[in-house]
Amino acid sequence: MLSNQRFEREFLRPRYWLLWIGLGILHLLVLLPYPLIYRLGHGLGRIAMRLMKRRVKIARRNIELCFPTMPAAEREALIVKNFESVGMGLFEVGMAWFWPDWRIARWFKVSGMENMRLARQDGKGVLLIGLHFLTLELGARIFGMQNPGIGVHRPHNNKLMEWVQTRGRLRSNKFMIDRKDIKGMVRNLKQGEILWYAPDHDYGPQSSVFAPFFAVENAATTTGTFILARMGRPSIVPFVPRRLPHAQGYELIVQPPLTDFPLDDETRAAAMMNRVVEEQVLLAPDQYMWLHRRFKTRPPGEPSLY
Repeated sequence: MLSNQRFEREFLRPRYWLLWIGLGILHLLVLLPYPLIYRLGHGLGRIAMRLMKRRVKIARRNIELCFPTMPAAEREALIVKNFESVGMGLFEVGMAWFWPDWRIARWFKVSGMENMRLARQDGKGVLLIGLHFLTLELGARIFGMQNPGIGVHRPHNNKLMEWVQTRGRLRSNKFMIDRKDIKGMVRNLKQGEILWYAPDHDYGPQSSVFAPFFAVENAATTTGTFILARMGRPSIVPFVPRRLPHAQGYELIVQPPLTDFPLDDETRAAAMMNRVVEEQVLLAPDQYMWLHRRFKTRPPGEPSLY
């Protein structure tokens, strides 16, 4: 279990000064009116697209692999919008960590929260399926304001950044748990807690099976969802935080609990979860994290897709 760390005197040392300055600038920028943040974020994303050539290449390849029949011009337009979301994502992290509850609530509308009541009506824990959307920090904040739960967390290598990140996430979470602590996750699910979990990235060959994902026949897919579902017996509820166009704010969509999730076959479970992920991605494809090498792990003997 990870909880909010105490401030350490070490954080005042010169090695952290540049990070303090960056965090201070971000804090000041997110004090601006949201429509202005929206314009700044999109502009920053377009600049990032010019500088992050390798990430542009990865995003282009991922979209090409997933949507091979999409016209080239449409794919390129999606890449531009995706990098605008990358720029917004930086501001949205600051909004999630620094905005007061009232300002978060002002810019969000929530649909489907009755699905959470349905999922919890028999006292079950809830495995909340969140994806790596660029809005994920902000989405977790608004969800936790209404249904506080447990965040699955990868500790940051920088101690100051870890302190700031944990403090920000604990504004709407009961506590954080290390993503490697499967036993702790299962225990909390059995105790009826809500656990945020993201099963959509390629975490390497260990604890993965190959299952279809969009047009890629063999995508390495974590077996973590299967393990948590089988051992914790939770309700499984997907949700999507979606940025609305033209600076209108955000929408949090809570989906109905999954039914008939396979508990006897990890490959069938992975295939079903990938279909669920596809459905959620299509709700806001320009806001998904295409910059990650989703298909870096290949079956033995198959060449790299990158």
